[in-house]
Amino acid sequence: MQVTEVFRVSLNALRTNKLRSVLTMLGVTIGVFSVIGVMTALSVIQTSIEGGLSFLGSNIFQFAKYPVMRNDDNDSFQNRRNITLEEGNEFIRLMGGEAGAIALKIFDGDKTVSHDRVKREGITVIGTNEYFLVANQYSIGYGRNLSAEDVALGRAVAIVGTDIQKKLFPNESPLLKTFKINNRPYQIIGVMAEKGSSFGQSQDDNVAVPITKFLNDFGRANRTVNIAVQSTSQATYNQTFDKAIGAMRRARGLKVDQPNDFEIYSNDTLVSAFGQVAGTIRIGAFVVSAIALLAAGIGIMNIMLVSVTERTREIGVRKAIGARKQDIVRQFLIEAIVLSEVGGVIGIILGVSGGNIAAIAFDIAMVFPWGWALTGLAVCSVIGVGFGWYPAWRAASLHPIEALRYE
Repeated sequence: MQVTEVFRVSLNALRTNKLRSVLTMLGVTIGVFSVIGVMTALSVIQTSIEGGLSFLGSNIFQFAKYPVMRNDDNDSFQNRRNITLEEGNEFIRLMGGEAGAIALKIFDGDKTVSHDRVKREGITVIGTNEYFLVANQYSIGYGRNLSAEDVALGRAVAIVGTDIQKKLFPNESPLLKTFKINNRPYQIIGVMAEKGSSFGQSQDDNVAVPITKFLNDFGRANRTVNIAVQSTSQATYNQTFDKAIGAMRRARGLKVDQPNDFEIYSNDTLVSAFGQVAGTIRIGAFVVSAIALLAAGIGIMNIMLVSVTERTREIGVRKAIGARKQDIVRQFLIEAIVLSEVGGVIGIILGVSGGNIAAIAFDIAMVFPWGWALTGLAVCSVIGVGFGWYPAWRAASLHPIEALRYE
């Protein structure tokens, strides 16, 4: 028999038992969907991570009280001393101009800003110095940046993101206008250039004020300062990094035999930390999907064995009129592979669609994981051949006379 004829006979056999074929494919679909869905979602998030977590500028590392992946239940981090403004200033003094820029930052994401009758709640206010923009890849759209004098004198001035400007001052320039942060007046001296969103969150609804004024107005209790350090160039990065660790230990008053009581991270460590989490999730998804696909393969074998039993007489007739053993094997293998591949394709389509829901939700560019999709199809082929071989061999091994007698 020609291959096309065998293929046609196989498809006709599958169409004859549509419900059984669909239920068999469903197992493969679920297995492939689970792995493709998870991998697509991770690819979407990782694409955003590589850009979104790179919120630090170039050649910058940062000191903080807590690690990148913060666990509030971990007492070893909770019991650490906060990094104070005084320690931050001492760190700057000890660096002695070695770094290109040193930004001190305190974040508070639960503030209310208002102007006239317009209010916005849940706004992130940053107490910082003149290097915040450099350290976080912002720039001034118009107006001016915070100055060292603003910080030293604790002036009630602020630079705002474009979202704040559009909401509070939609039809006028906000420069030199007064607005309130938790009912405390501040004068706007600059508007940050639009930066867009990251992880579905706007990066343009921030307000930056002098760190000295921030602490005076909103208190020092439970405040910890993040310190971002930029080397003068990539060539001096390692030298600056080494000196900064020593300066930070001295500013914190640590003895030689005491371990660091602060965290150090950069863009690379942020991406690496997420990569470790993503890798664990990938392994888990792969294991779950492998179990699901194994169960689907057993289902295919079972259905094909039932099909051999039901079609024993048909097999006998075909062998009696000249069908060779390899034709019978080929027919049943094609049926098994078609069931597996169609289920796999449907699983890939559903998985990619489901995984890209994350892209839509977080306003991230959608992705198609070609590598995982091709791997999924290859695995489906292996399942079809592996679990379809024995039923096909059993069908081809039937004696034509015995098969014709079967009722």
